[in-house]
Amino acid sequence: MSVEIDWIAFGYVFLAALIGAVAIVAFYSLGLRMLVRAGRIPVVSPAEFTDAITVLTEKEIRRAEKQAAKAAKKSPLTDAQKSLAFVAAIACFVLCGAAVLGGITLIVIGH
Repeated sequence: MSVEIDWIAFGYVFLAALIGAVAIVAFYSLGLRMLVRAGRIPVVSPAEFTDAITVLTEKEIRRAEKQAAKAAKKSPLTDAQKSLAFVAAIACFVLCGAAVLGGITLIVIGH
């Protein structure tokens, strides 16, 4: 019994996975950057876990939200630029989701 590896197909899969991973990370990070530029800084309160190493207190959460609101007010962009940055952020998140769905589609249908 002999096992042969199709190295060309392996290279295609490796290249597709690498490009997909880079695209997803790039679109997501660019989307977050545009969201911040639009003045909509995401502040996410931490989940409560029983075995968490550190848990933010209510005071720390309020301080983070206050700093986010203060940073949003300091933005030098006009309202039109903020709106354009927000649309760009949404577009980046949509492209990120499309890349994920495209990868899942390739796995399910291409297999």
